[in-house]
Formats: sequence, C-alpha cells, structure tokens
Amino acid sequence: MNERTTAHRTAAIYLRISQDREMDGLAIDRQRERCEELAKYRHWDVVETYVDQSKSATDRTKNRPDYDRMVADYRAGMFTAIICYDLDRLTRQPRQLEDWIDAAELRGLALVTANGDADLSTDGGRMYARIKAAVARAEMERKSARQSAAQKQRAVMGRAPKGMRPLGYTVNGDVIPGEAEAVRAIYSSFTRTEHPESLRSLARALSGTAPMDGIAPRPKHTHVVSVERETARKARLEAEHKNYEPRDITPDGPWSPSTILGILRNPRYAGMSTYTPKEAQADGARRRTWKAQILRDDAGEPIRGQWEPIVDDETWWKAQQVLDDSERVTNTSGSTKRKHLGSGLYRCGYTDPDTGESCGNKVTGAPRGYKCAGHIVRSGAAIDDYVMRVLSKRLARGDVNKAVPTSGTGPEVKGIEAAISEQRARVLRAQSDYDAEIIEGRDLKRIRDAAEARIQELEGQKLLHGRGGALAPILGISDPAKAFEDASLDLRRQVIDALATVTLLPQPRGRKGFNPESVGIEWHL
Repeated sequence: MNERTTAHRTAAIYLRISQDREMDGLAIDRQRERCEELAKYRHWDVVETYVDQSKSATDRTKNRPDYDRMVADYRAGMFTAIICYDLDRLTRQPRQLEDWIDAAELRGLALVTANGDADLSTDGGRMYARIKAAVARAEMERKSARQSAAQKQRAVMGRAPKGMRPLGYTVNGDVIPGEAEAVRAIYSSFTRTEHPESLRSLARALSGTAPMDGIAPRPKHTHVVSVERETARKARLEAEHKNYEPRDITPDGPWSPSTILGILRNPRYAGMSTYTPKEAQADGARRRTWKAQILRDDAGEPIRGQWEPIVDDETWWKAQQVLDDSERVTNTSGSTKRKHLGSGLYRCGYTDPDTGESCGNKVTGAPRGYKCAGHIVRSGAAIDDYVMRVLSKRLARGDVNKAVPTSGTGPEVKGIEAAISEQRARVLRAQSDYDAEIIEGRDLKRIRDAAEARIQELEGQKLLHGRGGALAPILGISDPAKAFEDASLDLRRQVIDALATVTLLPQPRGRKGFNPESVGIEWHL
C-alpha cells in the first residue's frame, strides 16, 4: 500500500445517486455508511461530506453543485483525500478523471472507494481507474441509446412522454380542466389580433401582480408539481409503513416570461407528438429547437399524440409565427399592439420573372407600410386608405349584409370553422417548414394553393350557414359602411378577410404617387 494513502489525512466524502425516484435518501445513506466506516478504518478525519442527490454524472453539461463545491474546497487545501462508494459515483467523465489523476501525481491526493482502493499514485492504479471509467462510459452510452430508442418509440406511437408533466396535463396525458383553461387563456391573449399580450404581461397576470381579464393568478407550476410529488411520496412511505421525513419543496413565487415561452413553444398543446434528439439539445437551448421536436410521418405531416389537444393547430402555429417574427415588440412595456390594417392580411403579388410563379405570402408590417422580404416594400397609408374606401363603397351597396347572414352558430358552422382553421394551420406549418429549409418553394406554393382553394370553398359554405355573430356589429345594422369606418382595427380586419383578398403588387419603377392598379382586390362574394 502506498504510504500516502495510509498516512493520517483530512478527508472528504462524496456521495451521489443519478436518479432517486423515491427521494427518501436511503440509497445515499447506504453509501454514507460504507464511506464513514472506511474513513474510521483508516483513521482519517472527515471534514466535509458532499451530496448530489438525483444528479447525473454522465452529461458534462449537467450541474452538480456539491461536486463543484468539493473541487473548489480541494483547491483551497481543505482536505487531502477523497472517499466515495465507487469510482463512477465520483465521475463518469474520462476528462474529469484525468484531473483527479493529475491531483494524485502532483499534489499527493489519496482517492479510495468503499468497494476497493483506487490508488491513483501508481501506474497500475491509474490504468485500473482509466479502464473502469471507460467501461462505465460505454455502459452509460449503451443505456442512453436504449432509453432514447424507447422514448422515440413512445413518441412514434403517440404516447405521452415521460418526465415532468406540463401545465394542463397529468403525467399520463389526461387533461386537467382548470390548468387547461389557463393554457387556452395564455394562447388566446398572446395571439389575438388587437392588443395582444406580451410574455412579461402574461407572467405578471399569472403571478397576480397585474390583473388581466381571463387570466386568473396561479401558483408557480414547479411548486405545484413539487407538492404533488412530495404528497405522493408521503402516501407511499406510509402505505409501506416506513418512516416519513419531509423533503424540501420548490418554493412558490412569481411566474417568469421564459415559462410562458415554454408553454407557447410546446407542440404537445396542439396534440403533436414530440421527440427531441440529443443533437438538437447540444447547446442546451431546447426551446429554440421546437421545430426539431415535432415528429413527422413519411408524408411530412406531424404525428398525432394519443391525448386531447388543449389548443387547435391554427392557434399554436399563430403563436409560433408571432414568436418567430423578428419585428415583434419585446420591450419592458409589453406593448405588442398591431399597428397596421393589412399586416399578416394583405398578400404579396410579386411574380418571379424566370419561373412565372407568384409569391402570395402575407406581407408584414414595416415602419412606414408593408413588405415581403426580397419582393416588395410599399408605403402603407395610401394603401390602407384605398382599401378602406373600396370596402366602404361595397358595404354601402347593401348587398353584402343580405348575402352574409349574421345568425347561425350551429354545429355546421363550428365544423366549417374548424376545417378552415385546420387549412390555415397547414399553410402556417408549411411556411415554417420552408423557413427552416425542410421543404422547397414549389412545395410551399403547392400546399398553400391547395389549402387556400379549400378555404375559399369552406368560406362559401360558411356564408350559406351564416357567419355567426362576429361581424354582426357591422353587417347586421342599417349603415354597414359607416360602422366599418368607425370599427376597431381588429373588426375591420375581420371584415376585409371575410369579404376580399387584397394583393399588393410591386410599385412600378420611376413612378411616384399611389397607383390604385398596384392593389388588387378579389371579392369572395
């Protein structure tokens, strides 16, 4: 036995378990008992015990607080020996092992394990440690591969993934009504056309610091889950007639905007099955990889989960469109109010001179008007004024309110609306896939043309059954033109969307002033 490992020393004990499902500490206590017996046998003084419970050592990106604290204390000279139950409890990373080997060679560190010495001061001991670390690493990689395959298989089958339950669902995927209402309110408030709420304002409303209609204050979700787990643990131990000692519960507190972002980014809320490959998590930013989470079938369509969606496809994809908008306001005031009549409503009429294909994408708001990247940039005031005048004249004719009944909200209308929503979600999904270079431009055009043709057909059916009460404040009165001019921005947009498709053509070169021929209006009636 090397002299440095038998001399009197100050020692640290390091205890770790990767996943303590019971959270009763019994596994840690067994390690502690063996390590303390070894310290007593060697007559070493234990100056500190470091415990990382439910902390994995296989992923170098994972934080192990007590391990990091132990490294800092060793560098500060607090102890000269380390005792652990097994070498793989200390580390499963060959790089970390080399650091401890350097410490043994250069500073005389003694490292022993309860199931046999790991004498890092000899070449044979170092070889044994390296081999053991390599074997442990290989076992970890095989286990990780099996777990990943099992998780992907669950996702392909549409089964709810394991892990911490999201707000609104139980662990097995059942809907929790009260929480589901909160989720729907978050999506509704964030995606509405007029006065949408910001991530920050939604977090404040859920925290109870800034009341908001439709959003009731709730305890922080991590706190709720922590209480649920501790309650289940207590019941299990009492049923097994074991001693129950309370564990720390994640404290309640204010909601954070990042939590709201995670809810809005989660495809599970729209009933899409998800699986995140490890390579998509390489930078630790899972929320930026939401597109990679969605599992797709051979036709490229999302695989549906075996759970009830909380929001529909269109609402979820609208949320992604808002979040992906580089011009979205994210300031501290939380103001995301839409300022343009035609933003996300008017369409780009640019035609490629080489292929003859027209763009057809919805334009976005620009500082002074509208744009479609690489195609058109148009001043907005004159266009909006022209569209308002044309729509007002059409409404003044009196034939629109006769052709569009403002009653009828039966199951037929709801079914048509659901079908329209599904087609619009299909277009939004295709646009996102095109932006992510998953599909090509011709695929986007094919999908969009087919979806919009179907939407036009469904809108015609909807007109026959009545548009419900949404347009009643304008179409249901004697002077719809005046009501349209006085209406809110959101209601005016709904009327335009219901009655016509507005297309913006590129402004002719060298021509100043507004040209009405550069704005196409195609009536749906």
